[in-house]
This record gives sequence, C-alpha cells and structure tokens, in this order.
Amino acid sequence: TGSGQQSVTGVEASDDANSYWRIRGKSDGSCQRGTPVKCGEAIRLTHVNTGKNLHTHHFPSPLSNNQEVSAFGDDGEGDDLDIWIVQCSGTYWEREDAVRFKHVGTEVFLSITGEQYGHPIRGQREVHGMPTANHHNYWKAMEGVFIKPSMDPAKHDEL
Repeated sequence: TGSGQQSVTGVEASDDANSYWRIRGKSDGSCQRGTPVKCGEAIRLTHVNTGKNLHTHHFPSPLSNNQEVSAFGDDGEGDDLDIWIVQCSGTYWEREDAVRFKHVGTEVFLSITGEQYGHPIRGQREVHGMPTANHHNYWKAMEGVFIKPSMDPAKHDEL
C-alpha cells in the first residue's frame, strides 16, 4: 500500500551505514556548511547513500496507518514536501539534544512507534508522521560528522 515511493525505516543499530542523513537548507541554499542549525529552522534531510530527501504527504503508512514517510527526489532535489522544522529547546540544535522534526506541508511529526516490517525488510521499523507531539517523535544524532565553524574565516587549520 502507499504511494510506491521508497520506504524509510528505522533500525536499532546506531552505526548502520545506511542510516546516515545529511542536513541541508531549504532549496534556496539557506544552510551554509558548518553553520549551527537554529531551533525553528527549516531544513531538508537528504539520505547519504541514495541522494533522496526525507518526504511525507497525505498517504497512509502501510503498518500503522499514520502518515507515510518516504525518500523522494534525485540528487537532493525534490519538492516542498521535503521541508521539516527542527524543534529543540535552546537556540541551536546541539549534538547531544533530542529534537523533533515537524513537517512544514502537513504539520506531522517525524515518528517511529515500533511496527516492524516482515519480508523483505524483516525487523526494520516503520518511520511515519504523527499529528501530535509525543515520546515517539524525539530523535537524536548518534553518529556522523559535525563541522564546527572556524572563529576566524581567514585562518585555516587544514592543508
């Protein structure tokens, strides 16, 4: 069931190489590399291995009947349904923070509740959108590269 777009699933392992997402600005290029992400900022999440954006739309998800979340677009280019707002408690999204992602177009929260797929992706959990903020829609960065902006752009500490 669903839209026929690529499924987005969750796994228990925090070091799964197929679970990496790159944070990007909206399509106008408003997110410069190394700039801290502000709480309340609109972002896109692009899957590192496929180049598809985290996307949602008004289709029911196959297992929980919440809102389907899929991977959409090519090489990081998609549409307005790829934009999410970072909800966090401070001024910026800090590495240790648990955050929520609220979809701009449909106002659902990126969530995972535990429904698991069978064959062919046995054990992977359904990622979906839920209309209310709750404990199922907190996310935390567990792996990855965090780029700290240089204090003096004229100085370089790399070759």
